[in-house]
Amino acid sequence: MICIVGISGCRNNIADKKQLVDTNILSEQHRPQYHFTPDSMWMNDPNGMVYHDGEYHLFYQYYPDSTIWGPMHWGHAVSKDMVHWTHLPIALYPDSLGYIFSGSAVVDKGNTSGLGNEGKDPMIAIFTHHNMEGEKSDRNDFQYQSIAYSYDNGRTFTKYEGNPVIKNPGIKDFRDPKVIWHEATKKWVVVFAAYDKALFYTSPNLIDWTKTGEFGIDGDKRLWECPDLFPVKVEGNNEQKWILITSIQQKAPNGGTGTSYFVGDFDGMTFKADPKNQKWLDYGKDNYALVTWSNPPDDRILALGWMSNWQYAQKVPTQRWRSAMTLPRELKLYKQGLEFVLRSMPVKELASLEADVIAMETKIIKDNSLKSDINPASKLEFSFKKPSSGLLTIRFSNAKNEYLDVGYDADSKTYFVDRTASGKSDFSSDFAGRHTGQAPYNHDTVEMLIYMDHASVELFADSGQCVMTEIFFPSEPFSKVQILGKEIELIKGNFTSLDVRKVK
Repeated sequence: MICIVGISGCRNNIADKKQLVDTNILSEQHRPQYHFTPDSMWMNDPNGMVYHDGEYHLFYQYYPDSTIWGPMHWGHAVSKDMVHWTHLPIALYPDSLGYIFSGSAVVDKGNTSGLGNEGKDPMIAIFTHHNMEGEKSDRNDFQYQSIAYSYDNGRTFTKYEGNPVIKNPGIKDFRDPKVIWHEATKKWVVVFAAYDKALFYTSPNLIDWTKTGEFGIDGDKRLWECPDLFPVKVEGNNEQKWILITSIQQKAPNGGTGTSYFVGDFDGMTFKADPKNQKWLDYGKDNYALVTWSNPPDDRILALGWMSNWQYAQKVPTQRWRSAMTLPRELKLYKQGLEFVLRSMPVKELASLEADVIAMETKIIKDNSLKSDINPASKLEFSFKKPSSGLLTIRFSNAKNEYLDVGYDADSKTYFVDRTASGKSDFSSDFAGRHTGQAPYNHDTVEMLIYMDHASVELFADSGQCVMTEIFFPSEPFSKVQILGKEIELIKGNFTSLDVRKVK
């Protein structure tokens, strides 16, 4: 049965919390309550993510003069836990070499660049300069890689006077550098996108770079962006593999943009993997340009993505700001049979937002009988016996007859998010619809962890083996939840309200 002891008190607490946050930007329609958003104007890719001196840095593509894409800057925010963020001044501005496109940041331990100051290792940002005049004149060499350095933990940067450090050999799309330190060869490695492939360069000092390899899918002409490269130990043994993440700008599993990965090996110069074995980190419509933090504590692999899709990102019905980031996630690699699978789960630090919990016990649900009120900002956990056929649906709804369905389709062995009736969608023909993600084949239960916010849902199914991220725009937040299905066996579940008072 559903344990409802203390529900009335729980709902009073929720109302009190909502009243407290209504006095700030959280009261804006569709404003996420616990996801990172800019205070105002346009935002897209996360950039320069690095952990240093107890702070997680989030730089991001930012245009401070409009809610649509324009001359790119690097916005900046910091956090102690990836949950509570402090907004800081813009870190990098466009200059005579061009706009400041996506890139990464590292702490130059040992001052290999020689750009340190008074014995202090600098923070180095490496980014793509995008020259608009070159693009307009129909040249192919208008993107190139540059660096900047900081002595005050990323608060201010000085651009290197010898920029660019990697010149363009004549490739139109030549961007988004991600830098790592390769311990075995004692060199820096950068991977960046060159239209339909990833290029690899090495350097002893972050300034002088030599090309060493490339990786792509023969015959596949989809545009690659925002690559990432990192080693990871396989859970349960000491085997090490390398992950190459690449964001694809068209023809993702549910249309438009998406984030994929390859599992392979890297010797410090070249990445080797089966190019046909491309997997997806997220099957939803709205996780793009996901990259990991450099220098994370405890060797965790921590990542964040842009929660939108280029099919409609500039058209969504928000007013003062555009776009949010996904929840921060921890990535782990598992071997399943002969396959390596990267699982993605929300970071443990999100537990700091958890407040009131409604616990559910084993119950057979017939005729859609399980219904409850929920906080629009909630974490929901369900474990069901896998149905032999039909749909198992979690429906979120409001008093305007708008609803969002999240669930499992036993016949096709897929998870799904259906936002057809979730609210405003006439801004793009690519928005409304039922989107699916492949479920693991060998499982006896259906495990769903769902994070619901005022304008987004993130599904982590079967311990992160299938992940789906989707945004939506209801007339008012969803405050009710219902489990739909012919005969559903609920093993256990929890509704957890998230306290958003200290997020912004």
